[in-house]
Amino acid sequence: MTTSNRAIPPWALTIAAMFSIQLGSALSAGLMPTLGPIGTAWLRLSMGALILLLLARPPLKSLRLRDAPAVLGLGIAVGLMSVTFLAAMERLPLGTAVAIEFLGPLSVAALRGRGVRSLVLPATALAGVLLLTEPWAGEVDLIGVGFAAMGAVGWAAYVLLTQKVGDRFSGIGGLALTIPIAAVVVTPFGLPQAFGHTTWELVAVAAALAVLIPVLPYILEMRALRRMTHTAFGTLLALEPAIGLLLGMVVLAQSPSALQFAGILLVIFAGAAAQRGGRRQQQLHTSAPVQA
Repeated sequence: MTTSNRAIPPWALTIAAMFSIQLGSALSAGLMPTLGPIGTAWLRLSMGALILLLLARPPLKSLRLRDAPAVLGLGIAVGLMSVTFLAAMERLPLGTAVAIEFLGPLSVAALRGRGVRSLVLPATALAGVLLLTEPWAGEVDLIGVGFAAMGAVGWAAYVLLTQKVGDRFSGIGGLALTIPIAAVVVTPFGLPQAFGHTTWELVAVAAALAVLIPVLPYILEMRALRRMTHTAFGTLLALEPAIGLLLGMVVLAQSPSALQFAGILLVIFAGAAAQRGGRRQQQLHTSAPVQA
């Protein structure tokens, strides 16, 4: 990692990644009526895989048998997150879908913390998420909630495995392995949905969206997780529902309530407070670093 990369705090990298993810997700809504949520996820992942393969060669020569579970698991987790999130967003407001999915990294933050005091900030973030989602108000789309809950499982696995893969491979070599795997995993479901509806114009739009998600944010998050604990990272992601809510207002004209604004303040507080003592010592690669 270069000196300039170290100069950027890991929380700044994570917040930039969150804005990129939520903006890319909000803009992807325009593709879903034509391609469907799974078709949109597949085309976006495929374009992201091609971009990463152009930026970096997959470090196949240094890939060891014991690396395979983490690399494959991360690819599957990314594919699961991409599909289930867009499917949830089709049925739920953007901020609500993100808030439910956030329960995955929140669980990682709580379980990886030490002692009762370590649960205070995740609990504060959870309170903010409840205010954001307002589960007591109106009808609940159980299918949408189910998709978001599946995404939460994928997100929890993503947080754990991204740090492991990032510690093993330097640069973006790990992503050049895992994003193509994610695209392949989604292909049997996404290709039939998109088949016959894909035009060169949609391919170009998907390629542009792929820069926003998965390429840029996953690079930023992998770099951040090399320097952050799971607890700090998982709690900081409490900001993502708030970002989703705000971008839902701006891009999708969705209107939050006063309680949801209060939830934003809670998750901002929890995310900011979690960064105190949230840095981890730089991990050494277990073999010669693989440069991207």
